[in-house]
Amino acid sequence: MSASISGIDTRRAHDFHMITWSAKAMESKVKTAALDGETDLKTRIIPSICANLSSDQLGKVKGVLECPNPDNDIRRFDANMRLFPPIIDNEKCPLAINNTLLQSCYLRYTEWACGVAIYTGNETKSGMSRGTAEPKLTAADSMIDKLTVAIFVFQIVVVLVLGFAGNIWKDSNGRKHWYLMYPAEGPWYDFLVIPLRFELLCSIMIPISIKVTLDLAKGVYAKFIDCDEQMFDRETSTPAHSANTAISEDLGQVEYILSDKTGTLTENIMIFRRCCINNTQYGDDSGDALKDTRLLNAVSSNEPDVVKFLMVMALCNTVVPIKSNDGAISYKAQSQDEEALVNAASNLNMVLTSKDSSSAEICFNSSKFQYELLDVLEFTSDRKRMSVVVKEGGSGKFLLLSKGADEAIFPRSNPGQQTKTYLEAVEMYSHLGLRTLCLGWRELEEGEYKEWSKKFQEASCSLDNRECKIAEVCHSLEQGINILGVTAIEDRLQDGVPETIKLLRSAGINVWMLTGDKQNTAIQIALLCNLITPESNGQLLSINGKTEDEILRSLERALVIMKTTPERKDLAFVLDGWTLEIILKHSMESFTRLAMLSRTAICCRMTPLQKAQLVGILKTVGYLTLAIGDGGNDVRMIQEANIGVGISGREGLQAARAADYSIGKFKFLKRLILVHGRYSYNRTAFISQYSFYKSLLICFIQILFSFVTGLSGTSLFNSISLMAYNVFYTSLPVMTILFDKDMSETTVLQYPQILLYSQAGRLLNPSTFAGWFGRSLYHALVVFLITVHTNAYEQSNMEEISMVALSGCIWLQAFVVTLDTNSFTYLQVILIWGNFVAFYIINLILSSVPTLQMYTVMWRLCSQPSYWITMALIVTIGMGPVLALRYLRNVYRPSAIDVLQQIEQTNGPTQTSRNVESATRIYLDQLLTDLRRNKGSIHQPLLSDSVASIR
Repeated sequence: MSASISGIDTRRAHDFHMITWSAKAMESKVKTAALDGETDLKTRIIPSICANLSSDQLGKVKGVLECPNPDNDIRRFDANMRLFPPIIDNEKCPLAINNTLLQSCYLRYTEWACGVAIYTGNETKSGMSRGTAEPKLTAADSMIDKLTVAIFVFQIVVVLVLGFAGNIWKDSNGRKHWYLMYPAEGPWYDFLVIPLRFELLCSIMIPISIKVTLDLAKGVYAKFIDCDEQMFDRETSTPAHSANTAISEDLGQVEYILSDKTGTLTENIMIFRRCCINNTQYGDDSGDALKDTRLLNAVSSNEPDVVKFLMVMALCNTVVPIKSNDGAISYKAQSQDEEALVNAASNLNMVLTSKDSSSAEICFNSSKFQYELLDVLEFTSDRKRMSVVVKEGGSGKFLLLSKGADEAIFPRSNPGQQTKTYLEAVEMYSHLGLRTLCLGWRELEEGEYKEWSKKFQEASCSLDNRECKIAEVCHSLEQGINILGVTAIEDRLQDGVPETIKLLRSAGINVWMLTGDKQNTAIQIALLCNLITPESNGQLLSINGKTEDEILRSLERALVIMKTTPERKDLAFVLDGWTLEIILKHSMESFTRLAMLSRTAICCRMTPLQKAQLVGILKTVGYLTLAIGDGGNDVRMIQEANIGVGISGREGLQAARAADYSIGKFKFLKRLILVHGRYSYNRTAFISQYSFYKSLLICFIQILFSFVTGLSGTSLFNSISLMAYNVFYTSLPVMTILFDKDMSETTVLQYPQILLYSQAGRLLNPSTFAGWFGRSLYHALVVFLITVHTNAYEQSNMEEISMVALSGCIWLQAFVVTLDTNSFTYLQVILIWGNFVAFYIINLILSSVPTLQMYTVMWRLCSQPSYWITMALIVTIGMGPVLALRYLRNVYRPSAIDVLQQIEQTNGPTQTSRNVESATRIYLDQLLTDLRRNKGSIHQPLLSDSVASIR
């Protein structure tokens, strides 16, 4: 694809998607918050091929721009620009994302710009990135769908059986009764009439309103989360937000949490703590290298190695210095690590005073130094390092300055240099939980640089596999590096993280940490946040090796230990990204078995793709996963998980915008899961099964009535009553469950183990539905038999019998909802019993309309004492066995929830933990232990099928 280049009015430039531009300044800043959520300004570089043109010449420029077809990758753009003579030589200029302005971005600090529109309309990168997210089906919705299918099959069977039996009765007995008016010979479709009647009678067996009711309920759940003041982060003024209102109940069934580290478990506030320069470690005693007198003295005395070390800290980065009106300099960076390094260098008198795309100025000990920035070898997750090539202003020397991870820098060090001390420093800093970077430099010969620059230019102009070619060329230059030292940066744990993880693990949730940091740093953070226990109490299984065979043997050894250890809660495994890549290629099944057995894992040096792969493995074997992160590198993981939670952190809002839920801090996750998730699951379980119950109840009464009407399919209820039954009489009471709490939030957080009931699906499964099914059948028998066979109605007409049966259903509905409600508020009482009163008011009004079949029916019934006696009998006989079974269960086989409810009723919610007697506590712990052991039998993933689907 190519585009002609001409001058573009800057007033229209923002209407186009991507513009390659030139301006008076050598670089400009771009605000990309609307695109990726990043609040920091990004640098956009003027292509050097047109940077020196005047405004008059720019208006006459003609040329060709070669670029790929439109795609949705907002981080990559590989193109070339060739301008035609006589304005400029016919020379290719490589263009990348740094020369590009995307749609919805804003230019800052730029007076004017010229460029070319490349992609427009729906072919812009952001336009192609848009799309509707795939709907997520919750575990509760999946179970409801299965129950719906089961009821549908039952409905078809009922219709066929009763329709067939009705035709037999009509042929054998019905035609003998003259008053039934059955013709001797009916039409050809006569055999379909009775089955169709039964189909109409059973049509409400599947409640169509259940989806509407649940959608309304889930919308309310989302509002509860949004309005929870205890999840409001006052430090950043960030409330919790529910972007997906359809999966709240899944929060109460989470089994695996996969969490990022930096910015999620830690604050992502980088503080320069220690360093090692020329085999000397600074900051050991004070814990702060910036206050170490030895380092301060070395800076003041201009020690060469220290000066070079600070120079690399100040120049090898993407930091942008910004001067205020009073002359103060502040730094803006895309990376918190880089900002910490530049600030530390500034505190040590190496101040980066100005910088643009081609030059930089630093001030050291009152002396200014100019550098020409020739090339930037950018950091990528594969390279794990960054380098810049600079030319000293005074000496004209060409220098390569590098920084990166130890495994990326040390293998490229000068063969004659001793790096043992630096390796030991990296190991020690990692054990302290500090983030490490290695710094180095190399002087380049002018010829060497020019030869390399040509190769770099060719790779940069390649339209095919540009990234790999650039990486190869960069690798050829980054050799023989002289190691200058190691930096150690502290990233503090967020407040409340250890307590939150401990609580979540107590709730039976497995927590994995996925990070891009090195292994020792990740292990130290895991120890600090209660993710793993010290070696004296726990065991960390390391999966590693130098060859594929060693890695696979290490995996099998870890799997054997995990299988043979009776209590696995203190076991965890640790691996890195390279190891995972080999394992997924050669031993997927063994790793999947290990993942199913492991409650804790530490996965280091993970790429965004690998994070998503781990989530996919756990999802595919049947576990409900939650992924939480704060940065753009966590988006794939968040979108892959059943539930995605984004933290509105210092890395921007990409994760929060891509997630189902966003929170301000990791510590709010405990309320999101244990409180909102558990309550949502409990309420959804009741609402869905109650909706089936009330529909089955009215259908069963219709079916029973058909047995006394010759299986003719005649309806007992009139059309008005059937319509009002679902729309008015039974819809409002069930909504009271939205405000119901089986126990207080305080008790839920004190005993997080009760989440196991939700995880195991104990409140919504075929077994619990069978109980509701049996209850509906029993209540239908009670209502029908008492209504039809009570002597008080021997002389009653059909309208009266119909109204008595409907009244019995409404009475039972009110008592069923009341019995299953654990906490009462004024609103709940009004909705339940106000609706009950409204039933009589509505029907008394309808009974006053002469044109309706119900005329005077309700007035006559309400005036008869026998009617109220019948209602009392229906409630007593209908609810008696239910209450008796519940009482016996609470006395002889109470669950942990029953025990806690009894304690709350006796002592109150705030006194639960301290007033539980020793014997009661032991009994409660035993119940929860048994539940944890039996939870796995509820759903046991099919490993072979799962592994096949992953592959």
